[in-house]
Amino acid sequence: MHDYMKALHARFCREPDLQEVRAELDRAYREIKARLGQQDQETLLQLADLENELREETSLTSFIAGFRLGMGIVGEMERYCFEDEEEKRATERAKTGHLHVKD
Repeated sequence: MHDYMKALHARFCREPDLQEVRAELDRAYREIKARLGQQDQETLLQLADLENELREETSLTSFIAGFRLGMGIVGEMERYCFEDEEEKRATERAKTGHLHVKD
């Protein structure tokens, strides 16, 4: 089920085009790299990787919750058919003796 939801998430949740944000991130990365030592850079990159992983998992979890909510709503809805509704109205009019004539 989890793989199916991942596939649906990939299909319907498109990432926005963030070229400007990526350029800003690249600039900030170069600045940090120039100021930090090797060990601090590795720690910062690990933190960034963990943050990305958390974002991806949160996005998938949110998508799954929305999908389940939608399926729950669909499950609770009555099937609606225009023809059935018209037949029901015609039957009610016939029972009450009020026939409606269309112009």
